[in-house]
Amino acid sequence: MEYFETIKCEDKEIFNLDFHNSRIARTIGKNIDLNEYIYPLNSKLLKCRVTYNDDEILDVSYTEYKKREIRSFKLVFDDEIEYSKKYLDRRNIDKLYNQKDSADEIIIIKNGLVTDTSIANIAVYDGENWLTPKNPLLHGTSRQRHLKLQNIIEKDLTVDDLKSSKKIALMNAMIDFDILVDYSILHL
Repeated sequence: MEYFETIKCEDKEIFNLDFHNSRIARTIGKNIDLNEYIYPLNSKLLKCRVTYNDDEILDVSYTEYKKREIRSFKLVFDDEIEYSKKYLDRRNIDKLYNQKDSADEIIIIKNGLVTDTSIANIAVYDGENWLTPKNPLLHGTSRQRHLKLQNIIEKDLTVDDLKSSKKIALMNAMIDFDILVDYSILHL
């Protein structure tokens, strides 16, 4: 089995490495210090991709990062989807993403509850608190950091919670906590 980490690098700084190291340890059951493998090539905003398996680091690559603009979501329902580790094989996620039709991104609903998008964890603002799914598909590094900082609260989120939310935020290693105010959810 192969896995990967996506790590933000900018101005030759490596972001949130402790959370990435922790996820690798949870994934393969041993500690690997990514600091020994990541050397940002320049000062640009880079997406560092570290591919690994149960035994070793297989590859480290860098690409310049450009944020995707996301303004619309389509709900997709799949009660069988499983992505508890950051698997290199994303065919099941890609299959759901391909159902997005004219939307920019999907929100995956599993067993009647909101989980994640295809590229990020999600949080909704209820007017008082930022809430994130108690059972996401993947425990993302930005999500874990914001939970630790107590910026977000875990809760089972339903489609009705999405409907009544004031704002949505997407969280991943590259965008951190990106608040969307002007968005639509198709087919609600």
